[in-house]
Amino acid sequence: MTNVTGDRRDSVRREVVDIIASRTLYDESYLLPDSHFEAELGIDSVIFESILASVKEQFSLVAPLPSGLATVGDLVRAVEQACQAATADVHRPAETAPGGSLLETVVTTTMRHTQYQRGQLAPGADFESELGIDSVVLASIVADAARELGLPPGLAGTVTATSLDELVEALRPYHEDAHRVDRALTDPDRGAARIPDGRAADDLGSAWDGRSMKDFVEERDSDLFAKTRSFGRYLRRREAERLYWYGMPLHSRCSNRAVIFDELEGHEREFLMFASNNYLGLANHPKVIEAVCEATRRYGATHTGSRFIGGTNMLHKELERRLAAFKQRPACIVYPGGYAANIGAISALVKSYDTVVVDKLNHMSIVDGARLSGATRRIYQHNDMADLVRILKRCDEGPGGKLVVADGVFSMHGDICDLPEIVRLAKEHGARVMIDDAHSTGVLGRRGSGTAEHFGLKGEVDLELGTMSKTLAGMGGFVVGDEEVVEYLRFYSNSYVFAANIPAGVAAGLIASIDVIESEPERITKLWRNIRLLRSQLADAGFDLENTRSAILPLVIGDERKAMEMGRAVRARGLYCQTVVFPGVPLGDARLRVSVTSEHTPEDLETAAGIFVEAGREVGVLPSAG
Repeated sequence: MTNVTGDRRDSVRREVVDIIASRTLYDESYLLPDSHFEAELGIDSVIFESILASVKEQFSLVAPLPSGLATVGDLVRAVEQACQAATADVHRPAETAPGGSLLETVVTTTMRHTQYQRGQLAPGADFESELGIDSVVLASIVADAARELGLPPGLAGTVTATSLDELVEALRPYHEDAHRVDRALTDPDRGAARIPDGRAADDLGSAWDGRSMKDFVEERDSDLFAKTRSFGRYLRRREAERLYWYGMPLHSRCSNRAVIFDELEGHEREFLMFASNNYLGLANHPKVIEAVCEATRRYGATHTGSRFIGGTNMLHKELERRLAAFKQRPACIVYPGGYAANIGAISALVKSYDTVVVDKLNHMSIVDGARLSGATRRIYQHNDMADLVRILKRCDEGPGGKLVVADGVFSMHGDICDLPEIVRLAKEHGARVMIDDAHSTGVLGRRGSGTAEHFGLKGEVDLELGTMSKTLAGMGGFVVGDEEVVEYLRFYSNSYVFAANIPAGVAAGLIASIDVIESEPERITKLWRNIRLLRSQLADAGFDLENTRSAILPLVIGDERKAMEMGRAVRARGLYCQTVVFPGVPLGDARLRVSVTSEHTPEDLETAAGIFVEAGREVGVLPSAG
């Protein structure tokens, strides 16, 4: 039996390190031969088993690796010996072509920001549909590659590509003439980064600062807080221009109108409120408020523990029973929040050998849940069922299970997922389906139970997820489904097991909210009457409302500056709604997000429509009256 050659040994070492890096997101420079997995790298037994499984798959090893592998060097030597013993034909990375340092940097950077191994990154593979790399991850890849190659620092916000091949070609001109580009983008006297029009970002005077929040995501500095200072200067300027006014504190209940302390103007103002997700007005319902107060007096402010350790109140059990009945499913689990529900459910059910298939416009909690799971992620174009078919067919070739996840109502667009086709395609390809009903509960369906009821598909969706901070007027999240699945989630969802849950008073208020929804169906009727009225007025005025079919009405503007100016003009006229820019939506897709509730009066809606039209004409979103 021949010894492993030096070249072969180096190849094995590199591939093993690649696998560890992809499973831990460590830079390869940290993964030294004597780096201890647990003591130095913080790699626990779960991650280590995932690494071992990937190593065995990569090197086609049949026999188990020895126990007691404590360091990176131990693992490399064990793999060398296993390959030698099996006389396996170890896969070696292809040699890079001339100029390959660019390709190699892009590949290794992509591996670091995803959980893929080298052999899984086909040069022509589509970033979204085949590799699950979205625009946020791509920006990080570009920023890292640019830093390592000495390219201009602003490329993360400008370079786009759909595959590794395209990304290499997009970076090649900068790589070949880096010094010239550096001189064009840097002030030789001050060395300050410049924005695209060539003016120093910190010396703009009264000129428009064309940067967006995306420009600060990948700002690199040896001082971790340097990015916060850069963003702070940007934020203060946006506030001085009255363009950013997020997080203003309420000084009253939030109903069709609300008193808000305007921090930019320095005094309280009453606004017409169109930024609330209180779709059925339950946050102000006397029965809900009294239930919260009474349960708090009886059970105290909170329960000071997780559900497993002294934190389960009888009202938690009752709330889960009522939610399951409301959604007409066998069982329910309640989480501390909707975000926690998505992260917990997805990461508990889906593992590194499985695949998560997600809509491109899903909520960030779904995106983060898929990332946390370590699974292969595939992104289909928004509500594009032909693209979903193509992706599912490709997934059929791989091992593991498949989970298709989509928002019921898309929170920044107001449209509804094509649930009938999603369910049909999932069955055809052996996938499970989870629908996030955050903005559907209380809005869609005759009883307000959500997307599945809206389409007559009760019982056909494997998991229905929701948040209780919107229509249900409380806090928390939930998942309903089959009993055995829900019980599994109780023991394997870290965001449930290791977190305190909602207080008893909140649970009591949520139960009361379900009571009101079921006993006062006229609230849903009124909500939809209000939706149709305002939607028709805004559409007739010429606004682009996309394909909204819910209580969320997007006024699509596109240009970020114009959208912020539109928001400022609306606020100046006494109406409060959300101005949505990156990262809420991609660059170039900025909008105002208008939320309609059952508490709005016909006069409110008429006034709001007039305000939007006046503001739109003022900033040029709509043509002038003349």
